[in-house]
Amino acid sequence: MFYLTLSCDYINLLISIYVLIAAISLHSHASSATVFKGLNFAKWKEQVNFHLGVLDLDLALLEAKPADLTEAGTDEENLYHKAWTRSNRLSLMFMRMTIANNIKTAIDSTENAKKIS
Repeated sequence: MFYLTLSCDYINLLISIYVLIAAISLHSHASSATVFKGLNFAKWKEQVNFHLGVLDLDLALLEAKPADLTEAGTDEENLYHKAWTRSNRLSLMFMRMTIANNIKTAIDSTENAKKIS
């Protein structure tokens, strides 16, 4: 019984470390990307696509939004929806981190990363 508890604690610790590393990595990549200031869209888009691809967060940019989940959805559909939603959320965060403040206000209502890039 103790071994099972220790294993669960260890797994939770590993997950926490992974999430922390992913957050640091996202910020690090955003810090090195070109900031979109209005006239450099092509360069900004290229860098956003590159960085999100390296981070394996570009699913929302490559694929259309999946259909809403239903009770009859398979495990595979649920996992895909969860992965797409995470990719979209983090892609939007990354994009907002690399856009000049005076332009951010125009895209704050956007909920789909593919519409921005």
